[in-house]
Amino acid sequence: MAANLGNRVLPCLLVSDMRRSLDFYIGTLGFTQTGYFPIESEPIRTEVRRDGVAIFLYTETIHAEDQPPIFTGALYLFPDDVHKVADELRGKVPFVWGPEKTEFDFFEFAIRDPDAYTLVFAERAK
Repeated sequence: MAANLGNRVLPCLLVSDMRRSLDFYIGTLGFTQTGYFPIESEPIRTEVRRDGVAIFLYTETIHAEDQPPIFTGALYLFPDDVHKVADELRGKVPFVWGPEKTEFDFFEFAIRDPDAYTLVFAERAK
């Protein structure tokens, strides 16, 4: 029998400018800084949370060679009400697409953070 992998994934994103990223995740998206290293005001590693979502941001690579921030996929977040989140963010950050109903019967919209990581907010159509 296969081992249980747990019930959460923690995205760890390399960022080019921690202050800019924190301003975006905290100031624009409403996350809270919940962990940091070495100091809260100038971390090189930090965790941000909002509701049940946690994202780890870092400016120095962990267990890897130095490389620029790059990620070719998307991070999907599943709020209770995607339209309410869209209303909250409208005018604060450009939408890459949506909100729109997808062919897979979801309502979703996407934004990009300062390092061009795509965050998609999605909810199954009711």
